[in-house]
Amino acid sequence: MRPVHLDDLAGLLHFCKAAEVRSSITVTRRGVITLPARLRRALGLRADDQLIAELTPEGLLLRPAVTLPVEVYSPERVREFDAAEAELAAVLQPGAKGRRGAAPRKRPVRRPR
Repeated sequence: MRPVHLDDLAGLLHFCKAAEVRSSITVTRRGVITLPARLRRALGLRADDQLIAELTPEGLLLRPAVTLPVEVYSPERVREFDAAEAELAAVLQPGAKGRRGAAPRKRPVRRPR
């Protein structure tokens, strides 16, 4: 069995449910549109989901946008990360003396047979 791809699902939705999900939408003076509830349910859209709008030969295409958070660090914070990694590497290095900063080891608990 081959894996199902998002493109396959989109095509299936288009051909199987095209009549069910068609709806008239009004654009306000400010350019705001409201997607009817049945369209949102059919697409699995929730409040604050983002969409990508594209012009295609067939018309306007709206599709879900995938967004990933991006973290940007200052040079000082990058140096802190580097120092922490170097400290960890020194502790984990084979032949390092002792277990600096580590809690004492506990003996394993023996369970009765």
